Amino acid sequence: MKKLLLALAAVTAITGSASAADLAPVYTKAPAAVYSWTGFYVGGNAGGQWGSSDPSTSTIYASPGYFGSTSVPAINAVGAQHINSSSVTGGFTAGYNWQVNNAVFGLEGDINYFGFKGSSSGTGTYPCCAPDTFTVNSSVSADWLATIRGRIGFLATPNWLLYATGGAAIADVKANFNFTETFYPATESGTIRDTRVGWTAGVGGEYAVGNGWSLKAEYLYVDLGRATTTSTNITGASTSSNVFTHSVDLKSNIVRVGVNYKFGG
Repeated sequence: MKKLLLALAAVTAITGSASAADLAPVYTKAPAAVYSWTGFYVGGNAGGQWGSSDPSTSTIYASPGYFGSTSVPAINAVGAQHINSSSVTGGFTAGYNWQVNNAVFGLEGDINYFGFKGSSSGTGTYPCCAPDTFTVNSSVSADWLATIRGRIGFLATPNWLLYATGGAAIADVKANFNFTETFYPATESGTIRDTRVGWTAGVGGEYAVGNGWSLKAEYLYVDLGRATTTSTNITGASTSSNVFTHSVDLKSNIVRVGVNYKFGG
């Protein structure tokens, strides 16, 4: 009987231990948090721009008028000029993203120092009246550039966003023109200052490093179109009836890097 009681006590102890083990808490590792691109963000960027402009000065043959029929083509040829410009650029960005599965849609705006600046000069000889010459000078500048763009991209990984972007580009374009000659001499000048609204398009990549921060690299092409003005302010000549036409365009390639912070990240 004593042996039987000892055996029952041993079985009870083993069963109790097994039940206690079954009731112990089981711990599992939580899944890693997936970054969400949805939200409002601000940031900064810096890079470089490489641009060009084709300023133009031209006139017409008019009777009566100051220029002879052979002078007009010569002036127009010298007045078709080209300017290259390069500079650093940088500024501020703000936008909002919407993430839908692996697609990200967004609206982004920025304002940047642009730094476009350059000049050109050309001299020609009057076909009718050598050795008398004429000179056309042009200068073009744009201090700032703003863009308002849509973005559409896909997630190569939860943290890697590849995107295309495009929209409006806005800049205050300034151009000055001056015509001088040695014949009379006569002079003429013209000025363009126009807040141009053109277009921009590009591609980029952005990497989320966590806690709302992300790093990006981006390429944009900008085309601000062409602005035109006319003048009849030729002075020092026998007649002021000749009309001058001045025009300017501006295009640029921009490469930049930036950092963004998404609120609620």
